[in-house]
Amino acid sequence: MSESSNTNLEQAKQAKQEGKYIRTIRSFVKREGRLTKGQAAAIEKCWPTMGLEHKNGMLDLSEVFGNNNDVVVEIGFGMGKSLVEMATNAPHLNFIGIEVHRPGVGACLMDADEAGITNLRIFEHDAVEVLADCIPNESLTTLQLFFPDPWHKKRHHKRRIVQTEFVEKLRAQLKMGGVFHMATDWENYAEHMLEVMNVAPGFKNQSETNDYVPRPDLRPLTKFEQRGHRLGHGVWDLMFERTE
Repeated sequence: MSESSNTNLEQAKQAKQEGKYIRTIRSFVKREGRLTKGQAAAIEKCWPTMGLEHKNGMLDLSEVFGNNNDVVVEIGFGMGKSLVEMATNAPHLNFIGIEVHRPGVGACLMDADEAGITNLRIFEHDAVEVLADCIPNESLTTLQLFFPDPWHKKRHHKRRIVQTEFVEKLRAQLKMGGVFHMATDWENYAEHMLEVMNVAPGFKNQSETNDYVPRPDLRPLTKFEQRGHRLGHGVWDLMFERTE
C-alpha cells in the first residue's frame, strides 16, 4: 500500500474517532485553477469575517450571524454570482455557501465585499462533510443545489450527489416545512433527482404536476442558463418540502 493510501486511512480513522463524517465516493473532482490577484486579496480580507471552518465543528447559527433569521444553505455555488445576488435581494435571510474550488470562493467573497452584504458566510470544504459535522438539525429553511456536476456517463452516476443516503441525511438539517431546491440542465439528472426524491421518506413534492416546478423568482437566471434558453436547452427545477 502506498504512503498516501496509508495517510488517507489514518485520516479516516481519526475522523471517525472524532465523530466526523468522511465519505469515500465524492461527487466532485477538485480542479484547483489559479487565483487572480483580486480573488486572493478578497480571501485575505474577507475570510476572517465571512469564512467558516469545517474543523470547528457544529455551528451556533445565531452566533455566526448575530441574529435568528432563517438560514439558506447553497451547495456548490461556483463563482458565487447568483448566491451574492440572492443574499443582496433578501437581507432578511442568512446564507451559507459551500464550495470546494478556491477561485470560486475568492470570486464570491470579492463580489460579496463589493456588494457590502453581511448576511453571507462561506465554507471551502466538501458539502457532505459540512452538512454532517457543522449544520445543526432542523436549522435550515432552504437547502439549494443548483447545477451540480451531472456525471453524465452511466458508470459515473454513483458520483452524483443526489442519492438516497444523502437525501435521508439532509432531511434532518431542514426545519419542518423546509425545502430542498434542486436545479439541473441535464434532463437525465433531473429524472434521477425526481426518482430519488419520490421515494425519499418525509418529503412532499411542491410541483402541482408531481414532477418539476417553474423557476422561482428567488433563483436568479444565470448567463449560462440564458444562453441555454437561447439554444433551446431545458432547465429543470425540483422543490421538495420536509413533511416529517
